[in-house]
Amino acid sequence: MKHSVAMDTQRSFMTGKKILFVFGTLLFLTQGVWAQEKSDPVLMKISNEPISKSAFEKIYKKNNTTKENLADKKTLEEYLELFINYKLKVKEAESLKLDTSPSFKSELQNYRKQLAAPYLSDKEVTDKLMHEAYDRLKKDIHASHILVRVGPDALPKDTLVAYNKISKIAERVKKGENFNQLAKEVSEDASAKENGGDLGYFTALLMVYPFENAAYNTKAGELSKVVRTKYGYHLLFVYEIRPAMGQYRVAHIMVKSPKNYTPEDTLKAKAKIDEINQKLKGGEKFEDLVTQYSDDQSSAKKGGELPLFGTGRMVAEFERAAVALKKDGDISEPIRTPFGWHIIKRLEKKDLSSYEDMQSELKTKISRDSRSEMSRSVLINKIQKEYQFAEFPAARAEVFSGIDTTYLEGKWNAGKISNLDKPVFKILNKSYTQRELAKYLADHQSKRKGADLNSSLHTNYDQFVNESCIGLKESRLDLEFPEFKSLMEEYRDGILLFELTDQKVWTRAVKDTLGLQQFYAKNKSNYMWTERAEASIYTCANADIAGKVKTLLQKGDLTDEQIKEEINKNSQLDLSITSGTYQKGENAYLDSVSWTKGITPSKNANKSVVLARIKNILKAQPKLLEDAKGLVTADYQSFLEKEWIEQLRKKYPVSVNKDILSTIQ
Repeated sequence: MKHSVAMDTQRSFMTGKKILFVFGTLLFLTQGVWAQEKSDPVLMKISNEPISKSAFEKIYKKNNTTKENLADKKTLEEYLELFINYKLKVKEAESLKLDTSPSFKSELQNYRKQLAAPYLSDKEVTDKLMHEAYDRLKKDIHASHILVRVGPDALPKDTLVAYNKISKIAERVKKGENFNQLAKEVSEDASAKENGGDLGYFTALLMVYPFENAAYNTKAGELSKVVRTKYGYHLLFVYEIRPAMGQYRVAHIMVKSPKNYTPEDTLKAKAKIDEINQKLKGGEKFEDLVTQYSDDQSSAKKGGELPLFGTGRMVAEFERAAVALKKDGDISEPIRTPFGWHIIKRLEKKDLSSYEDMQSELKTKISRDSRSEMSRSVLINKIQKEYQFAEFPAARAEVFSGIDTTYLEGKWNAGKISNLDKPVFKILNKSYTQRELAKYLADHQSKRKGADLNSSLHTNYDQFVNESCIGLKESRLDLEFPEFKSLMEEYRDGILLFELTDQKVWTRAVKDTLGLQQFYAKNKSNYMWTERAEASIYTCANADIAGKVKTLLQKGDLTDEQIKEEINKNSQLDLSITSGTYQKGENAYLDSVSWTKGITPSKNANKSVVLARIKNILKAQPKLLEDAKGLVTADYQSFLEKEWIEQLRKKYPVSVNKDILSTIQ
């Protein structure tokens, strides 16, 4: 989304970057939906465009599935208004020819590629890969690796050098040399210098597919065969194969202590986490200590709770400590990670979900994974059979004969054989000519010194055939799959609506500073500060500490930082201070005391003692535009939206047959 503010009508139906104007699970405006039957009465006209009862009714009932909604005439009328507004905006976008702009065409083409992806793979192969991945997800693997880098397009001699190098390393391991020490010495993965190639635990769908295969096909305590990936050649040593750790939900108390901390700050952090740990062992509640002391502010607001995570998603030290907790509610000793110190509380462990529940997730991940090429290869074979693929080797050979070794230097010019125009192959009676092949070969040549010319040409030819098969299939998806055609039409309208609404409402509200200021000036009474207090709040470990803080405050010449430094000489937990400007309802302690300038009475709170220094009382007053800009902008957008709809209704007259509308139930 480009904006986070709420909008009425269509704005609320935005998905991702572009509007897919969705009512429930169905998107508007597919050609099939709008086809009007001869006996189908006209429900409405928008600028003389007739819209049938059935067209509206199908969508209305699809998205109002409860009997209560269908029986509610108010719901029907509200839905009708949204529907009309949508149609008006699409019509305006078309009248402005937004559908002819390069950006629109590019966006639509990109979406088409995404939508086409599931249609351009073989279902049977995809299903097998999904089951394989699911079975592998039941296990976690702890392994190390050694990498010898070689690119996927490396010359044969360079590939051979890399292969010989990894083979010699494998022999050294087999003769008894320590794998991790070797990794530090010879691996071309930069991280190996520190971790000895240790990857920790991982599971399926986290590594590239050939690497994953090697890991899952090697027994614990054994060395893998040499495996090649796009990064080069690898050797894996598998330490352990365990049942999947599952997914964990934990909370933590964190004390920051990154690597760049000074020795003094590092010692303070260690002392602080140890004191917190002692309080836990003394019976204080984990959640209270999170609120008081955790440096992870985002999780502290939720009692320290972190998002659900599984294998390989946390740094190794954190993951090990979480997995070691045996049951929900167990709490770890302090553990160190690159980010600092943590005390972890286990909240929940979830085992692997069922295959049925994970199907959609598995399919998405596999489509983005290198293993999807297997499915694509099978599909190409099917396309060739279905579309009567035929090759003409003599015509291909004629093209190849006109290409010299400058091709391997990336300098060959297809114009040398531009006079050739015989078909090289056919797919579904569509011919692909010598000229097209020559252009493809020219576009895909690269410097490959020492490579075999004929082999390079055949590789690129096969690639041209495959891309042509997939391309033809993709171009026919609208004909072969009605649901694909419908979704494309829906997204087309969504892009148009997004672009036009962005111009007329969202971006305009942001850029029209004068209009925003005028709107604010007319409505500033809607954006008020209530009475506020400028205050520092002192949370003390006990009443004695609170007394010392109060004494220091009464001196009146010490800053908060100086007070904190003085009080926390013996313990980092004796005093914490927060400062700010507060309204009623923003701080429980301040809500409990009367607001007058000076030092407030101390009160007990969560085994701590709290007091405050109120520096100033600010009376209720309108917020400055800068303070309320988000709310003002949202309201200004709503104003512009309403104003725009009124203009569209004047430009494109709308008429509704109320008698026909009343028959919709």
